[in-house]
Amino acid sequence: MKVSVSDLSVRYGATEVIPELDLVAETGEILAVIGPNGSGKSSLIKAIAGVIPHGGTIAFDGSWRQADRIGYMPQDIGGRAALTVLETVLLGRLGRLGLRVGAADLDAVEAGLRELGLLALASRYLGELSGGQRQLVFLAQALASKPALLLLDEPISALDIRHQLEVMEVVARATRERGLTTIVVLHDLNIAARFADAVAVMQRGRLVCHGTPETMIEPATVARVFEVHAAMYTAPDGKPAITPLRAL
Repeated sequence: MKVSVSDLSVRYGATEVIPELDLVAETGEILAVIGPNGSGKSSLIKAIAGVIPHGGTIAFDGSWRQADRIGYMPQDIGGRAALTVLETVLLGRLGRLGLRVGAADLDAVEAGLRELGLLALASRYLGELSGGQRQLVFLAQALASKPALLLLDEPISALDIRHQLEVMEVVARATRERGLTTIVVLHDLNIAARFADAVAVMQRGRLVCHGTPETMIEPATVARVFEVHAAMYTAPDGKPAITPLRAL
């Protein structure tokens, strides 16, 4: 599902957080959205998900109608609901459940839980889980909906480095095998450089640049946008990597 954003604007009351933004995410790619805190990344994701009002237009495969096959994982997820892990992920299939839960729904949820290493937690309540475990559960919920468009707002922020890599590998595999369009907000520039097909750099609500990880995540852009002096090098597997050296 190709996503085309044109003249997007978002405001909260009198505060304009995105004044005007154009962006395209192509089918089958992971588009990482990076930028400093307060640059409008989450507002962009929410606008595309249709959960906040906005100006401008957002087209899905050329249609202006809100897409109905969106898997959305917000940044702030509470764990107070009296739901088990299994029930939470089943909610991701809400549009497919009909009047009762079928065997196909349970099989799909079980497969998703196993893929993310959550099967042993299926009967646990959300409130009993760590923040990182809850993030994995809600990622499983987003994937359970069989989306064409996957929107992830900082999905690895509460995870340790091993689980960050594992989750992004799941996201990359699902994007490739299912032909998804995935837009993900990330703070870790090395994770973005390693897993993204394209990178959109935001600052103060505007799109600074948009291109490949190799051309977007480089010392001059990092200095300009993040105000950090950094060194760039190539990892042993050929992926770009960056090391922050000092604040400017």
